[in-house]
Amino acid sequence: MTEGNFVDYVKLHIASGKGGRGSAHLHREKYIAKGGPDGGDGGRGGHVIIKANPNMWTLYHLKFKRHFRAGHGENGGSSRSTGADGEDVYIQVPLGTVIRETETQKIIKEITEPGQEYVVAEGGMGGRGNWHFKSSTNQTPRYAQPGIEGEEADITLELKILADVGLVGFPNAGKSTLLSVVTAAKPKIADYEFTTLKPNLGIVEYRDFQTFVMADIPGIIEGAAEGKGIGHRFLRHIERNSTLLFLIPADAPDITKQYEILLDELRRYNPELLDKERIIAISKSDMLDDELRSEMKKELDAKLPIPYLFISSVAQQGLQELKDKLWQMLTD
Repeated sequence: MTEGNFVDYVKLHIASGKGGRGSAHLHREKYIAKGGPDGGDGGRGGHVIIKANPNMWTLYHLKFKRHFRAGHGENGGSSRSTGADGEDVYIQVPLGTVIRETETQKIIKEITEPGQEYVVAEGGMGGRGNWHFKSSTNQTPRYAQPGIEGEEADITLELKILADVGLVGFPNAGKSTLLSVVTAAKPKIADYEFTTLKPNLGIVEYRDFQTFVMADIPGIIEGAAEGKGIGHRFLRHIERNSTLLFLIPADAPDITKQYEILLDELRRYNPELLDKERIIAISKSDMLDDELRSEMKKELDAKLPIPYLFISSVAQQGLQELKDKLWQMLTD
């Protein structure tokens, strides 16, 4: 999937179908002059339904189609025949999609289970035919109900990536390189800030054919929680990751300080993010000799409150140990 094809936010206009009109037909046959009312009911209007598709990773397919309208119900007929229901419209979305009311931004539903369906706009009920209204005092009612109008609404679909491990770090920390080495993903990699503008997903192959999903998410900058830089577009994807992998380069001026800044951005955006399991990977550590690594280890042991590992994506160092640790965190 190329970066331009990743769409995680779309606004849609939806309309369900109107219910069909009930029939006011009176039964007539050659030898039955007054057969009485036999008008059938109108059909239900079509629903607009959001459906989870586990094979989708983006909302790109909705980028150029923003209006969805379900079919109208057909009118009732004679002999109490009910009109056909209007055709339902299905909008397929990836797992992790949040449905909001566009005007109020109120969350309507979150789509998280494969095959999950949610009727976001109900079709109008069909009107009842005249045979429903027959009574001892009114043997031949000549009226029937009209169908009920459908619903119309503006909704926003917002994708929050569903991944097991989310990569958290400043721009140019080596997240894309790590993802490209431990998974089959091919993110854009270059030596400048904000190479990754959209999340990249990859499947990490573990021992015994087991796998887990890792997401490389655009780098944090200070002020992301206030929407600075890529801001909220980045932070909302972290909400669904069960484990956070903080990636800090070995040549950072102060590793502990960088970790605290990253943590503070998450705290200010959503304090619940701090309840997730966390681990630090010190990337580009092939630049360190044994003596420097030993000194750094002493300092980090005293300062860092969570586990950490030295890795190098380019030199393929410490990657199996990192996968072992992540798997343990995901399965404990």
